[in-house]
Amino acid sequence: MKVMVMAGTSDAVNIINKLVELTDIEIIATTTTQHGKDLAIKAGANKVIADQMGIEEIEDLIHINKINILIDATHPFAVNASLNAIRSAKNTGIKYIRFERPSIEIPKNKYVLEVSTFQEAAKKAYQTFKQKDNCKIMHFAGVSTLHHIIQWISPKYIITRVLPVEYSLKKCLEMKIPNKNIIAMQGIFSKNFNKALLEEYKIGIAVTKESGKTGGTPTKIEAAIDLEIPIIIVKRPVINEIKNEITFNNIENILDYISNMKNI
Repeated sequence: MKVMVMAGTSDAVNIINKLVELTDIEIIATTTTQHGKDLAIKAGANKVIADQMGIEEIEDLIHINKINILIDATHPFAVNASLNAIRSAKNTGIKYIRFERPSIEIPKNKYVLEVSTFQEAAKKAYQTFKQKDNCKIMHFAGVSTLHHIIQWISPKYIITRVLPVEYSLKKCLEMKIPNKNIIAMQGIFSKNFNKALLEEYKIGIAVTKESGKTGGTPTKIEAAIDLEIPIIIVKRPVINEIKNEITFNNIENILDYISNMKNI
């Protein structure tokens, strides 16, 4: 059986790690970055393609590699990737499985500000920024969303924590983020670590997205609340097309499902 994993997340790495333990499974992984490719190879994927792919490219990959199952383990905010995966699976007649990272309950607190889009987050950050006399803003939401906030606020006021990879650093510099404002780190950090970071940089506003416990969202929120810093949280997008698809939020359930398919 040939399984295609749309990867690039820690969830995908864990799924590939587990799939490797099954017999007679060939794993083809796709990512959009070299960093994601390195992680997928290390996890044990037999073949990894690192490229931006639309529906036609995904369908070609399915046909060429004779894929039986497509596992969509992309980030909860990677809407276009999931839509392309669903449509490609339908067009080629293969099984689509979505791994949905468990969400968290966002606490009701006066320092927690929920919005639906990154555009809204940027506007709200600007409104709060004006009231706080040009404070520093901590951007926890990833390098791909940084441009939204820079449209409203000068890069010199923005501190951003990004993955320590060439792509992320290059994008920050292209957007004129000062070197001293770039924190290149990878991992899920504790509330105390996040508090220390917010205090060290004298942050007045934080921006993040609801990436679940896996993305370290709870400890960012807790740190901001403890320090009485407004934290703007972009809620997960709703992808209606996924509602009728096979969805799991537990990796073991995916393995059981695939094992059962092998025995049919």
